[in-house]
Amino acid sequence: MSMAEGMGSLYFAIQRRRNRGLVGLYLVVGAFLVVYAFMFPGLLTIGGFSKFSQNWFPLALVTMAQALLMLNGGISLAIGPLVSLGAVVAALTMEGPAGVLGGLVAVVIVGLGIGAITGAIVAYMRLPAIIVTLAGSFIITGIALILLPRPGGFVPDWLSQLLAGHTPVAFGILILVVIGWKLFLATPLGTGIYAVGDNPVGAFRSGVPVERVRIVSFALSGLLAALAGLFVAAQTGSGDPVIGNPFTLNSIAGAVLGGVGFLGGKGAMRGAICGSLLLSVMINVMFFIGFPPVAQYVAQGVIIVGAVAIPEFARRWRKA
Repeated sequence: MSMAEGMGSLYFAIQRRRNRGLVGLYLVVGAFLVVYAFMFPGLLTIGGFSKFSQNWFPLALVTMAQALLMLNGGISLAIGPLVSLGAVVAALTMEGPAGVLGGLVAVVIVGLGIGAITGAIVAYMRLPAIIVTLAGSFIITGIALILLPRPGGFVPDWLSQLLAGHTPVAFGILILVVIGWKLFLATPLGTGIYAVGDNPVGAFRSGVPVERVRIVSFALSGLLAALAGLFVAAQTGSGDPVIGNPFTLNSIAGAVLGGVGFLGGKGAMRGAICGSLLLSVMINVMFFIGFPPVAQYVAQGVIIVGAVAIPEFARRWRKA
């Protein structure tokens, strides 16, 4: 059986699992957006929407990076450090003769390279992704601190204005990333991500190159995280070796809120993106309400636990 034929035999079953629960998520996100727009009317202006989309954009990228691995049956604890390393590499290379183009190429190479190496270790050495990425997070953080012990480097003002100015360029880039994901999903390797996450043994028997799919998943995940770092560097105007640390848990939170399962093959990327949007709006709403930072963390944790527990209780209730 060819790989394409094997993909076809798994496609419809996987589609049903991917779309489960998204309507309810869309309604919740819509409700939060209405509340946020009521509390902050400036959101409906170009400047307000641009600022909001700039704050949301890196979270959306890292959530997509995490969801890519969760759909494939893995998880990464190195997303945040990769964001930091991407910011550091961008800030250091852009101040040299390579310029902005050289900085972009360097970030892409770093993201793809580290992701591919991590994926190869997981795929061929049969080690748990959570352990490999936990070790990788320390290594990547160490490299970032060696390259740039303290915040610094250089990002051109025109690039900061382009990406983090008063126009919604970040939202336009996010749309392009989503289109790229849809195009990739139409390929055998793209469909293979769901197949491997849903049933790796069945996918292998259907002709799916399991190891190659996992390596590609990690490589693309690393690329998205590193590009998020480049954007963060443009926002701040410099590189910071620890600026990405909060993104690791937030990327997991966004994916979970978006209905992406930990065991692989369950969920959809559009759900993960909506989950990141929900998390971003939720944080802003709590800020405007006046929640202290500590209470915001508690509220986020409770909501995330509820997002996981409620569907599980509903599933058990249907079976009872």
